[in-house]
Amino acid sequence: MTTATREPVDTPPKDPAPRRILATVGPQNISLIGALVVVVALFSWLNSGYFTWDNIQVIGEAATVAGLLAVVQTVVIICGALDISVGSQTGVASVVSAMAFTATGHNPLLGMAAAVGVGVVIGILNGLIIVYGRVNPTIATLAGLAAYKGVAQLISGGRAQGFVLGDDLFIFIARGRIAGIPVQVCILIVVAILVHLMLKYTDIGRNLYAIGGNDTAARLAGIKINKYLISVYALAGIVAAFAGIVLTARTGSGQPTSGSEGLELQSITAAALGGCALKGGKGGVGGTLLAVLLLGALNNGLNVVGVNTFWQNVAQGALLVVAVIIQQRRNGERAVGLPT
Repeated sequence: MTTATREPVDTPPKDPAPRRILATVGPQNISLIGALVVVVALFSWLNSGYFTWDNIQVIGEAATVAGLLAVVQTVVIICGALDISVGSQTGVASVVSAMAFTATGHNPLLGMAAAVGVGVVIGILNGLIIVYGRVNPTIATLAGLAAYKGVAQLISGGRAQGFVLGDDLFIFIARGRIAGIPVQVCILIVVAILVHLMLKYTDIGRNLYAIGGNDTAARLAGIKINKYLISVYALAGIVAAFAGIVLTARTGSGQPTSGSEGLELQSITAAALGGCALKGGKGGVGGTLLAVLLLGALNNGLNVVGVNTFWQNVAQGALLVVAVIIQQRRNGERAVGLPT
């Protein structure tokens, strides 16, 4: 009687730990983490007060408004579109929140609700212009950038409106802490987590990636692209309203332009640095938040060492160009106007 011998089963070799870590985190995020470490090390060497808990909180608070807009800009870009009007929307929401707060007998919830309501209306308006007016998203929101800035200046007379820091809720948003973390940063974290969960674990998120990746295939698959586009711009309006409320709490009044200038560039730069393909279909909230933190650390460092603040705009513009160049190289895209 013979006993059968069991053939050895070949098991696939395990990837080494560094490769698994790289695959999990992503090469784009690894690059951002490396750049962040370099920035922190450089400015800590130049100024011993840079890498302290107090200054880290300052960086987080300063990056909150831009971070909120960058998170929602990530969603818009994944869908294959762009929203250049988010900074102006933030200005409108800031003014409306302060004016409604004053007009309702200093009721903070009604002031905030009014800002969110205006944000929804503006976002839906952007979506309708793009979908039914058949206007390119870049052109439509570029027009919105100018128009909504004008609206904020018209309703405010071009001046800061109201004073909200006599109210406990606005004071809590501006100066409060939850487990030692500034409330403003907590708001950004909550919004980022919700958006991340939507993108990664829901059919809505999968459909947004599909629309950005190939809108023709998405339409043939039965995805209602127009509905999604309008909804995405409505979401952008809501998050811009949150950013406007945070801006109002931070400055103590409704700001038509101060504090919201240049936010559209910051949001697009952070999304692009975070790995969003500007043609759509690729990106995530994690990379965007790392890019927001990198930009915040860089801007704060330049301030700490006494560099002219105008250089911050130069750095942001340069980083946006670098991000786009890296994307094109990775995708093997031909340089415009040059032979292959």
